Amino acid sequence: MKKNKVVLAYSGGLDTSVLVRWIKDRFDADVVTFAANVGQEEELKGLAEKAKKTGACAHYTLDLQDEFVADYIFPMIRANAIYEGQYYLGTSIARPLIAKAQIEIARKEKATAVAHGATGKGNDQCRFELSYAALAPDLQVISPWRMDDFRATFPGRSEMIAYCKKNNINVQASAKKPYSMDRNMLHISYEAGILEDPWFDPTVPSNKDMFKTTKSPEDAPDKAEYVELEFKSGDCVAVNGKKMKPSDVLRTLNKLGSKHGIGRVDIVENRFVGMKSRGVYETPGGTILAFAHRQMETITMDRDLMHLRDTLIPKYAELVYNGFWFAPEREALQAFVDKSQDTVSGTVRLKLYKGNVICAGRKSPLSLYDEKIASMEGVESDYNQDDATGFIKLQALRLRERARKQGLPKFSKKTKLVRE
Repeated sequence: MKKNKVVLAYSGGLDTSVLVRWIKDRFDADVVTFAANVGQEEELKGLAEKAKKTGACAHYTLDLQDEFVADYIFPMIRANAIYEGQYYLGTSIARPLIAKAQIEIARKEKATAVAHGATGKGNDQCRFELSYAALAPDLQVISPWRMDDFRATFPGRSEMIAYCKKNNINVQASAKKPYSMDRNMLHISYEAGILEDPWFDPTVPSNKDMFKTTKSPEDAPDKAEYVELEFKSGDCVAVNGKKMKPSDVLRTLNKLGSKHGIGRVDIVENRFVGMKSRGVYETPGGTILAFAHRQMETITMDRDLMHLRDTLIPKYAELVYNGFWFAPEREALQAFVDKSQDTVSGTVRLKLYKGNVICAGRKSPLSLYDEKIASMEGVESDYNQDDATGFIKLQALRLRERARKQGLPKFSKKTKLVRE
């Protein structure tokens, strides 16, 4: 009798190594493992051999870097999406792509289920499973950390190590790091362990080695560096005059941001599952890209269009954070966002210095900025200052009527007047 197949998102670490064997035995299934290369720069070589020795019947390692930047990161940058005003959604935006590839493998392998190793307290379980639901509602989802028998068997790391020894699973498990880490092309995140205390300062010298992708601003060069980013319809297409594909744009900006200590944030965020969580993030290239994109918009986007789009940023960011990338409302918002970017083309010049991204100029053939209109030097233009009299009078009409008929606004204190 042919066994069912399960496609497991696999990294080759302790947790997923355990899951290969445990799922195989628990569900009497063939396990196909899958590793996604989204620019994490971790060791991906040898995973196929390791997975098969652990019990997998087949393995896939897919390079998703170009697709990740072009079809996920860049659309999000066009939306200026930042969760709760600080988080550039680095982990969040990778999950729907990984889930999509996992589903494609499941279809090819004729699998009946997909599995992941996300914990029952985090956001990733939502991101993976909401994506599975949108793309393959017929497939069974196996989430071991939400299963009583799995948690009973593996209450801690030591039980996992013992399980591997018993089943001849080769893992190099050492003492647990004082924090957890997740990395891709857009960012690297740190959470849990020593970071669970929101009063702990992760930038102290004793914790300096935690940061992998950025210098500390104190150690960054004492000389500022200038960089020019060229945009076309909201996407960065060139850096310092050199045309590049999206993934190379991000790689280039990552190097610059890393060098100048740009992109570190330390936040307490609100998880989708209800709890607050403290995270430390490094997003060097993404921070530069998002800042430059906004600067490009300032001279090319109509005011009311920009203000309307800006009201949608928190909702768009929340959808990405919570895992609704493949939901119809995100797709509809994306259509609006992309239309708003039709004129966002031109060049932004930035100055990078010790953790700071400073705008040093912007220009565009589609610029709505008119020096004659903005000038304070009495230059003739389409703007007639006399027109402001009627404009202000009409804007003030409701305020005058309120004061006359309903009374003046209330003040908590009267200003102390001292005559000199």
